[in-house]
Amino acid sequence: MKPVAHSRLSRREALLRAGVATGALLTSLRPPTAAAQEPAAAKTTFVFCLNSATIRGQKLGLVKEIETAAQAGYQAIEPWVSSIDEYKKAGGSLADLRKRIADLGLTVESSIGFPEWIVDDDARRAKGLERAKLDMDLVAQIGGKRVAAPPSGATNTPGLDLQKAAERYRALLELGDQMGVQPELEMWGFSKNLFRLSQVLFVAAETGHPKACVLPDIYHMHKGGSDFNSLKLCSAAAVPVFHMNDFPAEPPRDKIGDGDRIFPGDGVAPNRQILRDLNAAGGRKVLSLELFNKTYWQMDPVVAARTGLEKMKAAVQQALG
Repeated sequence: MKPVAHSRLSRREALLRAGVATGALLTSLRPPTAAAQEPAAAKTTFVFCLNSATIRGQKLGLVKEIETAAQAGYQAIEPWVSSIDEYKKAGGSLADLRKRIADLGLTVESSIGFPEWIVDDDARRAKGLERAKLDMDLVAQIGGKRVAAPPSGATNTPGLDLQKAAERYRALLELGDQMGVQPELEMWGFSKNLFRLSQVLFVAAETGHPKACVLPDIYHMHKGGSDFNSLKLCSAAAVPVFHMNDFPAEPPRDKIGDGDRIFPGDGVAPNRQILRDLNAAGGRKVLSLELFNKTYWQMDPVVAARTGLEKMKAAVQQALG
């Protein structure tokens, strides 16, 4: 009988041969050019959306705002919940509105509401959650997917406990699970709380909820002092919707206001970096144009909306080629 060491492979030799064989198999299955290629960049699909604030000053009403978005060439609309409520109270059918939106080739990717879901006062917060439930119902009935969740009611006094904010955001997310609408934690740069991207990311992470996400905004990041490099920390799922705009060099950050927002590419925001970082995260990203500029409110609404869309597309083209 031969010694065991000579009659079979040692464990080390067996693992080595298995590794060589596996490598040969993978090489044989690999396309001929794959070895020379760099790792593929993350693929992002940008969806172009119109936040109705951009043409809110023209006082068109919800139906005309939706028609304007379609006529200007957008893929989606981000209406204000108050406008949906007004439409319903005036006798409009939400089922008919949902069909009209779909027939125009649009989707309702997000919506804007202001319930006080985050405040410390228990009674106000309970009322805020009831309002949020009504808002979500309105949004769901027209086929909407998401609703913004800014720190409404908690903007003037600093010191909000972020752990408690996370508990409250989780409660809102659980309500969203029931209603079929995803609440997006929105930062407000002018607020005393949740004015930085790092803060909303912390609160979202602390919920432990799989649908927690954030809603950043170029203007609000600038106003609140967030570094735009922080967007590199956002995963594909973290930012389903991103508010697009730009800001001028003047007035300075501490003086700039909502009405100073301008079309993407017309200001000094690092749009190329922003869009490259969003693209690098991968996934589907809704770029929603949100402006409150009174100059644009004096324009023909279709012209204003189309100009914004063209400038968003140009910014994407410049960033990604």
